[in-house]
Amino acid sequence: MELTIILIIILIIFGAGRLPEIGSGIGKGIRNFKKSVSETENEKIEGDKKDDA
Repeated sequence: MELTIILIIILIIFGAGRLPEIGSGIGKGIRNFKKSVSETENEKIEGDKKDDA
């Protein structure tokens, strides 16, 4: 119920035309964040391997 109200408010504020743009932007941001986290974890693992050697 609360989610429906939030979606209606977002639709009123931004309009139906901009919703795909907003969704695309959010998706790109999430992908970039996940990529950065993954790269950081890989660097940490590689650093740990060098310390062990």
